[in-house]
Amino acid sequence: MWKSIKCLTDYNVRDTQCPKDPSLPDALNNFYARFEVPNSSPTPRITVQPDEAPIRVTAAEVRRTLKGINPRKAAGPDNVHGRVLKGCSDELTDVWTDIFNLSLQQSRVPTCLKTATIIPVPKTATASSLNDYRPVALTPIVMKCFEKLIMPHIKDFIDISLDPYQFAYRENRSTEDAVSFVVHRSLSHLESRDSYVRLLFVDFTSAFNTIIPQTLVQKLSSLGLTATLCNWILDFLTNRPQSVRIHGVSSSSITLSTGSPQGCVLSPLLFTLLTHDCAARHPSCLIVKFADDTAVVGCINNNDESSYRQEVEHLERWCKENNLCINNTKTKEMIVDFRRSKHPSQPLYIGGTAVEVVSSFKYLGVNISDDLSWRTNTSSLLRKSHQRLYFLRKLRRSGLGRSVLTSFYRCAVESVLTSCITVWHGSCSVAEKAALQRVVKAAQRTVGCSLSSTTEIYTNRCRRRALCILKDRSHPANTFFTPLPSGKRLRSIKSRTTRLRNSFFPEAVRLLNAL
Repeated sequence: MWKSIKCLTDYNVRDTQCPKDPSLPDALNNFYARFEVPNSSPTPRITVQPDEAPIRVTAAEVRRTLKGINPRKAAGPDNVHGRVLKGCSDELTDVWTDIFNLSLQQSRVPTCLKTATIIPVPKTATASSLNDYRPVALTPIVMKCFEKLIMPHIKDFIDISLDPYQFAYRENRSTEDAVSFVVHRSLSHLESRDSYVRLLFVDFTSAFNTIIPQTLVQKLSSLGLTATLCNWILDFLTNRPQSVRIHGVSSSSITLSTGSPQGCVLSPLLFTLLTHDCAARHPSCLIVKFADDTAVVGCINNNDESSYRQEVEHLERWCKENNLCINNTKTKEMIVDFRRSKHPSQPLYIGGTAVEVVSSFKYLGVNISDDLSWRTNTSSLLRKSHQRLYFLRKLRRSGLGRSVLTSFYRCAVESVLTSCITVWHGSCSVAEKAALQRVVKAAQRTVGCSLSSTTEIYTNRCRRRALCILKDRSHPANTFFTPLPSGKRLRSIKSRTTRLRNSFFPEAVRLLNAL
């Protein structure tokens, strides 16, 4: 359907293909391998106790995983398509079960299963440097199935809730939760007198490609993972052949023992376990993470920034110990200060370079301003929505039915207009809410039927999100929804300013009490 819509609307897709340069694959392969740590000695393995039995996978689990393969996924370097594995799942189940169990028993991964082909995807339409290509790894589909079978066993041994402020790759967590938590912590601190907040948004350079497997395995072992699984993960991440393919031209193969391919099933989980000990040490600071997007919230009283600066220094040392490189160019700081008499703030240095102070920053898709207003964010959303309304009108002129127009509106316009709406809509001004509603009314005239207003969507999503947090005791925001002794209502969040009163968590408590 999308191809037909592009044809009807004359939608021009930006050309983001890689240039046909025969030397580019080798150049990119060497560039992606720049974090490789030279190590001539063999990789040490963890000693396995005699009474430790390796985990095993059953034939029923393997069959279910093979039948769940998405046949539209691209094949890996072995050129074995997912449609073949899915169609022959009954015949291949016993064979792959024996291979998987033998691999787990010996803590070895066959080289053919951990081979990766990198398909570079340009980040922009005009890629000017090697860093403008995002490495997407194609690995064998069979290995992805194997990783899906291993993941539940890792979660059984390790409590992934040990890092409550990691909001990525976990059930009942989203970018809205991460942004809401950062905003609420800032607003709550600004309720006190002579206070301000410094927000540091840290950007890492190729975070997944810098993982040192030995460091990761030592942490997994200390968290309680068995020695056989630790050795299996160590072998999975080391001695991995890798090549880059562009327009059918492949580079020479390079063997890597650093990093985790972006495209593997286990890579996100392993990265979150590697960063589980990256936490704030001072109670006045908070480190919120969404994968490698890290925000440091420094709550400062009486111009005493010692705790905040010590926290940043500790984060910098932690990154060096774990081989994570902070990108000083993209790392920004924002100062939220509503005091009348402001003292000139001293610059913050990371790696000898002063961090740039900005008035607005786009954090996880939401534009946060230093006055905690949402004018910049709503302006950006309105601009994108108006651009997509043009295509909705083109589809109407082409004679498409109301159901198709409604589906296109909800997928292309409403999804943009209400992106992370629980974070910002309650604190928007009347004029901003009216501008948002005008987009909905324009779409109603085009589609020819009534559509949900932004206020209705905000209320429903707030209530639904609050109920999910209320049921999840491991959620860091669960403590905001404390029941009163009667058990019939929730304790309201005290607020002295309108900024905090209209934010997500106080509004969510009021909506649940209204039920």
